[in-house]
Amino acid sequence: MPDAVITKSEQNEDVVLDVSLRPKRLAEYVGQEQVKKNLVVFIQASKKRQQPLEHVLIHGGAGLGKTTLAAVIAHETGVPIRTTSGPALERTGDLAAILTSLEDGEILFVDEIHRLSPTVEELLYPAMEDFVLDLVIGKGPGAQTVRLDLPKFTLIGATTRIGALSSPLRDRFGTSFHLDFYTEDEMAKIISRSAKILAVAIEPAGVTVIAGRARRTPRVANRLLKRCRDYAEVKGGGTITAKLATEALEMLEVDQLGLDRRDRQILTTIVDKFNGGPVGVETLATALSEERETLEDVYEPYLVQIGFLDRTQRGRVATPAAFEYLGKSAQKRLL
Repeated sequence: MPDAVITKSEQNEDVVLDVSLRPKRLAEYVGQEQVKKNLVVFIQASKKRQQPLEHVLIHGGAGLGKTTLAAVIAHETGVPIRTTSGPALERTGDLAAILTSLEDGEILFVDEIHRLSPTVEELLYPAMEDFVLDLVIGKGPGAQTVRLDLPKFTLIGATTRIGALSSPLRDRFGTSFHLDFYTEDEMAKIISRSAKILAVAIEPAGVTVIAGRARRTPRVANRLLKRCRDYAEVKGGGTITAKLATEALEMLEVDQLGLDRRDRQILTTIVDKFNGGPVGVETLATALSEERETLEDVYEPYLVQIGFLDRTQRGRVATPAAFEYLGKSAQKRLL
């Protein structure tokens, strides 16, 4: 299956799609109801106090809408948003340049915040707490620390790995939100909304087929919708029916559970090569010629969610449901 359908981060096609598909207000944001209720209160309170919103941490699986939610928060609060990522802030100077150029009340969104280097992270502590920047000028015994005042800003951090954040950084966020996987009904609403915006003709049954195979993830749903649209234009009359959607997704090797070829390779490797597990994630990544982070952030969360994989202290274990899915006997792991 093409890697473009299920990936760790946004691809170029996501950026193009998101220009029109991303909701701008909380009322347009489908799902995550409890998160939205809390945000309404926090945003209204900050407006009444005429103070910037407290720093916000958003965590959850890849493609669940962390970046979109950050943009919605900025729109709802009526302030500009500056976007960067943990890997992009390689040196303290990179962060200092951004922080000193922020406007009062502006939002700084840092994606993959768990990937900040320790030195950059330490520079962030006083900026978040006291809105000051401590810069070291010079080297050796003659080095001096200069403190600069910063505008009051809101930091929104996003991460797929909340456990990878250090406690000092995590504790400096005033609010933390976890984004859950979406229900199939919510996925259907997202797909219908996207189809309407993109002027894609789709039958309700076609929406149901895509929603059932979209891994409960909006980013995946929008990619599959685009693939089905292309297939319908070439193989049908341009309207996505249940039949055409099924054919398109089968061609992409996405099954009824939303699993693709790579998911099946992961499960098959654990079952056949490691007797069902447990197998360490590093060993599994090596066996699959895959990056550990990709396994942990992209594939494992959904496999755990649907009950095919267990994460244990000893390693990854395929569940009896996974054995059944692969048409194998769960007794094999006892041999």
